[in-house]
Amino acid sequence: MLQLIRKIAFPFSLVYALVVHIRNYLFDVGVFSSNSYGTPTICVGNLSVGGTGKTPMTEYLLGLLKQRNTAVLSRGYKRASKGFYMADGNSTVLQLGDEPFQIHKKFPEVTVAVDADRRNGIERLEEQVGPDVIVLDDAFQHRKVTPTFSILLTTYQNLYVDDWYLPTGSLRDAKKEAKRANLIIVTKCPKGLGKEQRNTVVAKLRPKNHQQVLFATLKYSDFVSDGADTKIGLSQLRGKNLALVTGIASPGPLVQYLKTEGIGFKHYEFGDHHHFSQQDIERFKGHDMILTTEKDFVRLEGRVEHLYFLGISHSFSKEDHAVLQSEVQGVL
Repeated sequence: MLQLIRKIAFPFSLVYALVVHIRNYLFDVGVFSSNSYGTPTICVGNLSVGGTGKTPMTEYLLGLLKQRNTAVLSRGYKRASKGFYMADGNSTVLQLGDEPFQIHKKFPEVTVAVDADRRNGIERLEEQVGPDVIVLDDAFQHRKVTPTFSILLTTYQNLYVDDWYLPTGSLRDAKKEAKRANLIIVTKCPKGLGKEQRNTVVAKLRPKNHQQVLFATLKYSDFVSDGADTKIGLSQLRGKNLALVTGIASPGPLVQYLKTEGIGFKHYEFGDHHHFSQQDIERFKGHDMILTTEKDFVRLEGRVEHLYFLGISHSFSKEDHAVLQSEVQGVL
């Protein structure tokens, strides 16, 4: 049914593609202006609507930048606050949005701010914080800012070169805009990806001379956490009356991973950035344990008993990690 709807929507995708190309052209020829800033900026983004692992990649970068005075600037999708908002000890997930709040909790030493107007957000951070570097989360389409360095993410299972424009596909930007990236990272790769497979992907992506292509796999934690002191090994989840609750763009890899670990569950799937209503919670709260993602956890914490999340991160080969580390340090 979904495939049929997407085929019917194909004419609308052509209109969408035309608008996207015109917008980018107006930036390219200078009709729309783009600003650069004195503070180094690292953009993390993609060409699709989600599911490439932007937040874990931002967290990976923060690990590389831990000796620096770093700020993260995000739009704060679906937050209740307006304009520029900088996190403090009293901030809530409603004020920041789920992903910025997750980063704020995990990296209290990092300045986290949200602003749909990235120009204003950068200027306010420069005035109020004076960071060494600003990581721009999900900002590849925000062409009013010219970042110092851009990282473009695409998944191994759905490379942007194989995708199509919304609503038929998941692309929200033109494929040719990949040329603006300094680094392309293929995420969610299968473990043990061989040299021949990597070369095949690189040949499809056809990177420009200034671009390198790196490969990352998803790494799940060995335990689930309640966000406090309780940690439970994955083997202890087998046989439990478990509910898996997801409100992310691409829950498939998580679902498959739990199955390979022999963990049974009933999956309650919601849309990306879903705001869980009390009616939603009534559907799954009768289980012995509620397992969710870290992003969903910050929206459900305090509202559901027996709530745990499974942590996730990107994993690189030693060689690719060294390249990424070198590129990031070269920005400063």
